[in-house]
Amino acid sequence: MQNQSSIFKSSESFAREMDEKDSLIHFREKFHIPKQPNGKDVLYFTGNSLGLQPKTTRNYIEQEMKDWKTLGVEGHFKAKNPWMPYHELLTDSMAKIVGAKSSETVVMNSLTVNLHLLMVSFYRPTRKRNKIVIEAGAFPSDQYAVQSQIKFHGFDVAESLIELKPRDGETCLRIENIEKTIGEDSDSIALILLGGVNYYTGQAFDMRRVTEAGHKIGAVVGFDLAHAAGNIELNLHDWNVDFAAWCSYKYLNSGPGGIGGGFVHERHQSDFDLPRFAGWWGHEKETRFLMDDKFVPIKGAEGW
Repeated sequence: MQNQSSIFKSSESFAREMDEKDSLIHFREKFHIPKQPNGKDVLYFTGNSLGLQPKTTRNYIEQEMKDWKTLGVEGHFKAKNPWMPYHELLTDSMAKIVGAKSSETVVMNSLTVNLHLLMVSFYRPTRKRNKIVIEAGAFPSDQYAVQSQIKFHGFDVAESLIELKPRDGETCLRIENIEKTIGEDSDSIALILLGGVNYYTGQAFDMRRVTEAGHKIGAVVGFDLAHAAGNIELNLHDWNVDFAAWCSYKYLNSGPGGIGGGFVHERHQSDFDLPRFAGWWGHEKETRFLMDDKFVPIKGAEGW
């Protein structure tokens, strides 16, 4: 294999040459790029925090403002893009992005809200098996979420949280060390929840192998895909991941406050005995407006 140092060069001329050969070079024209004081485009490398605004965004927003203005409540069913099933317009494309079936995918809420809703179902600790595995240096909101879940169930964070740390002198985790830790605590791990891509190091985890290792010991495996969705290729269904959640304002360019997403593997969708927090949008669509007081969940990720 050719040495990478002989393939990639650090010169500006090489960078420009690579840009010219990029088949997607004109795609940048679809986005508004902030300007420097001198009027030139900024060099925008913070899509990991907030993606740039697509030039079509204003048109979509103005359409909704127009429909709200002219239709009022009737917009739920009569708008150009009816609001009641609006999230369904995004399901198929989002499913492709995360490598899932449409029935396994839902567009809703924010990332941390979705993580909590999913952990209600998939973190079911017992006296013997109550530990959660995360990577050391996970994004703070993930740490807050798992710590609060552990406390909510009456366990001690110091005893029930396992943080995966790199070897001394290294910044990234080795998959063999992840598998080793999972194997060593095989009887006590209830949930493995890692970031698909670590927000700080940029390490992309081998989600298939992590999932296999977790299932081998009887644990549930989920992923926070905040820095993975729209950034790397994902195949959640084929990898047999139990659940996942993500935001859309980073690499999916939805804007500040953009709605999040969730994934639940199809093998869990018919298990209506799984505990879950119920609400209006998760109720079976065919009978929702009968206003019955018994919750009947939608079969699929929308049921969460």
